[in-house]
Amino acid sequence: MALIICDVGPRDGLQNESKTLEPAARAELCDRLAAAGLKRMEAASFVNPKLVPQMAGAEEVMAALHRKPDTTYAGLVLNDKGYERAVAAGVDEVHYAFSAADEFGRRNQNATTEEGLKTALALVARARSDRMPITVTISVAFGSPFDGPVPAERVLQIVERLMVIPADEICLADTIGVGVPSQVHELVRGARALGATVGAHFHNTRNTGYANAVAALEDGVVSLDASIGGAGGCPFAPKATGNIATEDLVYLLRGLGVETGVDLDRLIAISHWLGEQLGKEMPGMVARAGDYPVRHA
Repeated sequence: MALIICDVGPRDGLQNESKTLEPAARAELCDRLAAAGLKRMEAASFVNPKLVPQMAGAEEVMAALHRKPDTTYAGLVLNDKGYERAVAAGVDEVHYAFSAADEFGRRNQNATTEEGLKTALALVARARSDRMPITVTISVAFGSPFDGPVPAERVLQIVERLMVIPADEICLADTIGVGVPSQVHELVRGARALGATVGAHFHNTRNTGYANAVAALEDGVVSLDASIGGAGGCPFAPKATGNIATEDLVYLLRGLGVETGVDLDRLIAISHWLGEQLGKEMPGMVARAGDYPVRHA
């Protein structure tokens, strides 16, 4: 199975920005990403706009898309209401996230890990009935800003319980960018040994995001999340800076001989465009330095 890059820029990339982009601009970002060859993206977040105003107007974003038939437009949900909104808005796939650590879960979505797990199983069952693809993301799987390090045993116990009603994919998320490759190896191998189809989501907060992505790739993840320009961060996690940048990841994967089907020149242009929309220089490195024709082994 080919590696899929899921661009979470329109959701995770924008949810922590001081400037809020209108739904039309967020839909245009999705259109540009699809035109660059991205086959999967989180187009919108169906969460309470009072809590995350940057994500208001999710239905408007979905309605404004110029959808490509070979592209998956996913929506993030945190509860039943969000699921219903996402399905009604016409998402191709639902992404549900809950926390591996209790205090982070309480602050982020007013739910402990146990409560989040219960909701996950219920939503997966509902999605199965609706024939709706669903990914379950375990956030702060490598460490929480409030709970401290999260033991691998705890995360893998969560994965094992999720496998009672398996989601299409379980995504292991380093929400605050504290993980290192040895942890990635342990969690990805452990989750796959339990029968899970595994994806990964890394932030580059401590400059380990790309090393972690390579480690996850080596252990057989089917997807890697990334955000155009390296935008991103969690509104409920102090100092949680951006995701790994989509253009930087594509450059790295190309050098490793991994085919992504994504046009790097177009990604660089989108990164510059997004920076103009937000009034800032994006943190991604390749868009600053430019492409270089590196040979791969």
